[in-house]
Amino acid sequence: MRLVSPEGEQIGIRPLADALSMAQDLDLDLVEVADMANPPVCRIMDYGKFKYEQSQRAKESRKKATHVLVKEMKYRPKIGPGDFDTKTRKVERFLGDGSKVKVTIMFRGREMQHPQLGRRILDRVAETVSHVGRVEVYPKQDGRNMIMVLVPGQATRRQREAAEDRRAEEVAAETAETAETAETAETAEQEATETDTTAQPAETQTAAETS
Repeated sequence: MRLVSPEGEQIGIRPLADALSMAQDLDLDLVEVADMANPPVCRIMDYGKFKYEQSQRAKESRKKATHVLVKEMKYRPKIGPGDFDTKTRKVERFLGDGSKVKVTIMFRGREMQHPQLGRRILDRVAETVSHVGRVEVYPKQDGRNMIMVLVPGQATRRQREAAEDRRAEEVAAETAETAETAETAETAEQEATETDTTAQPAETQTAAETS
């Protein structure tokens, strides 16, 4: 076998009997550390101390390991103020406990045609909990849902400014859409009125001829 000293130095190839004798002379143990090697590798060591140090290292490793839980909170595009506040307080509590939070907007039917409603809710959630959480995954469509992932930690100024810019763009787009719809309705109404006015003299003339 290949023998290694207690200090980790290579002693060389030694018969098993010689290795055991050397370990006994040092009042230590002979431990096989690489049985698949050719020849196998053995080390002279204090096996009890070795096992104790291993257990201590494993314990320290478990202490340092962080177990992050992922919670989920679901919203609807037309959620009421009361439900929004209740759910958002839970999101805040999850983040405060050190968990990630997946925020999901569930769309149904024609609600899919208005994704800006879901994005607005997600932005409101991120802004409300910005003192304890920040956005890790920005709002994105996932089938019939829209998702966002928050992680513990304060939001940066850049993130807050980006959210404000998105909200401003959405408000501007909705305002333009509303104005266009109103203009279209006004034009249609005006055309209908003109049609009625044009048709009225013809009806009067027909009535006169009949008399």
